[in-house]
Amino acid sequence: MLKIHPKVKENTEIADAIYKLVLEGDFPQNEFKPGKFLHVKCSDGLDPLLRRPMSICDISDDAKSMTVLYRSEGRGTQLMSQWQAGREVDILAPLGNNFDLDNLEAGSKVVLVGGGIGVPPLYYLGRKLKEKGHEIVSILGFNSSKDVFYEQEFSSFSEKVYITTVDGTQGMKGFVTHALADLGEDNWDVLYSCGPTAMLKALQGEVSADKTAYMSLEERMGCGVGACLACVCKYSEGFERDKNYSRVCTEGPVYDIREVQL
Repeated sequence: MLKIHPKVKENTEIADAIYKLVLEGDFPQNEFKPGKFLHVKCSDGLDPLLRRPMSICDISDDAKSMTVLYRSEGRGTQLMSQWQAGREVDILAPLGNNFDLDNLEAGSKVVLVGGGIGVPPLYYLGRKLKEKGHEIVSILGFNSSKDVFYEQEFSSFSEKVYITTVDGTQGMKGFVTHALADLGEDNWDVLYSCGPTAMLKALQGEVSADKTAYMSLEERMGCGVGACLACVCKYSEGFERDKNYSRVCTEGPVYDIREVQL
């Protein structure tokens, strides 16, 4: 874990209350791997007191630029949405574990399933999987057309991009599970997912036991380093370690899709 102080290069709204934050600094890709996260201080003072966990959307090839996508909804992220270029940011990173990219068979067919603000970390993952020669289909779920973002970016490495919206205003009407069923399990080898708990729980019920699948949890956190136990979840039967509970910030946020109870 490092304490870093990158500077804001860009901070713009790209969808309804969704902001693209580009930071300039030194972000070695061997440390800032897909799936790991940041703990961001939102203000110069003590209000709000707690940092905010943020996923890594992308790291530039020269490791000098990092992109973070976030939703402005609470006090902390509303303050972040006001940041201007040149501002120095206080970040603890990289935290948590990461997606496993090294144990896939060559030329694997991968499906990425993201919901809402769970979409961003899958972009960095997908780009790296494409570099390794894997075939990718992306399924991105949103509430409405005004919430859709990064469709074109995912198209740059995906054989196909499914967009689902709950109200049917863009793409397929319904949820990501509907698009996954439309794709069919015979058409993918490995699934990676990130999104709200309800979405991930639905995927737990949809993915067959013989399929390889992973999920990254979105969870509220206090310390981000495993001390406060605010983000614990219970291991599923058969996945217990030397304890019954897992700290999402340290043992996660990436798990086998069946590993913890949601």
